[in-house]
Amino acid sequence: MIIIKILVTIGHPGHVHFYKNFIWRMQKREHNLKIVVSKKDVNLNLLDAYGFEYDQIFSQKNIGIARLKDQLAYEYKLMKMTRPFHPDIITGIGGTAASHVSKILGCSSIIFTDTENAKLANLITFPFSDVVCTPSCYKNEIGNKQVRYNGYHELAYLHSNYFTPNPHVLHELGLSENEPYVVVRFVSWGAAHDIRQHGIQNKLMAVKKLENFGRVFITSEAELGSEFEKYMIKVAPEKLHDLLYYATLYVGEGGTTASEAAILGTPSIHISSLAEGIGNFIELEKTYDMLFSFREESLALDKAFDILRNPESKKKWRLKRKRLLEDKIDVTAFMIRFIENYPQKLLR
Repeated sequence: MIIIKILVTIGHPGHVHFYKNFIWRMQKREHNLKIVVSKKDVNLNLLDAYGFEYDQIFSQKNIGIARLKDQLAYEYKLMKMTRPFHPDIITGIGGTAASHVSKILGCSSIIFTDTENAKLANLITFPFSDVVCTPSCYKNEIGNKQVRYNGYHELAYLHSNYFTPNPHVLHELGLSENEPYVVVRFVSWGAAHDIRQHGIQNKLMAVKKLENFGRVFITSEAELGSEFEKYMIKVAPEKLHDLLYYATLYVGEGGTTASEAAILGTPSIHISSLAEGIGNFIELEKTYDMLFSFREESLALDKAFDILRNPESKKKWRLKRKRLLEDKIDVTAFMIRFIENYPQKLLR
């Protein structure tokens, strides 16, 4: 077996989860991997919790023209960090910088995406990418560089081959295993495709209404007022999936967390003006009846209350999860197989 040198670029905390099992298994198979991360939310906390070594590039905080300058500065620093490593492959989710730097350095880029509405990012990424891997439900056709797989990003870490729920998180929060509670997620709305978009308009009102059915726990990228302090999740970020697994319901603006909750067998409601037209959300809703997307919170909360009033909801979602896992592949195994068998003539 040829040893491959792989540079993994990390942005969103979800990227840490997506790549973690891949990195561990590729290292065990004696491949050489390097991680470069741009700080966002709790991604550094997660990398530290999992014991990964990494190099950090500054976080991008600006929008508009200033964000473009940040992006160019990021790509320049990524190139300087990458050049001495001489990777065969650069990979990333979204992968704009990875695709550009790979072209400059003459290595291959393997990009993963599941976000059809990231139109600008996709426009400046796909032409420079060697391979773009998408879920089979991805709605757009990219061309001959597109590789479809029968899964979701979240199945790289929430597939039953990797994820075993740990009820200890409930004890940390003073919960019993059958006690009802709702997890709520707010996002920062800082990505390029988030401009002029919105989610939950009256956050405190929504939380108060959900609180009538049990405890509410909030995870948030955005800064919130002191009135939300008592709801904030006070456990380590790597335990969020355990909390989602046992939750009665997920409600939130975060698309990744909405997909995670559904795949874990928890009823999931996604509230976002960006909710329409995303292939994995459509499939989770129309084929598996596990996730519901709404543009407006009033309709979303009505659905939430219907689910919370039904004592059989959680049992039904556990059966839906079983069906989904029977249908879908182990995404980490696909990643390893694909990259290890990537045409050697295209590597250095």
